[in-house]
Amino acid sequence: MKEKKNWSSGASYSGMAFQMGIIIAGGTYGGVKLDDWLNLSPVFVIICALASIALAMYVMIHNLSQKKK
Repeated sequence: MKEKKNWSSGASYSGMAFQMGIIIAGGTYGGVKLDDWLNLSPVFVIICALASIALAMYVMIHNLSQKKK
């Protein structure tokens, strides 16, 4: 029974890592597209990348706090 619990928690953590990667990649891609559209230097890439990192950390902390309950 314990082995099954370890498998599901490992799959859950790898799912969270995948979700964080998608959020960060999507935010950075959005920043690149905004910079191309507005003809700016990498202003929005930096802003959107940092915002997406913050969002990914928030989602991770929220998911981890839900698991404890």
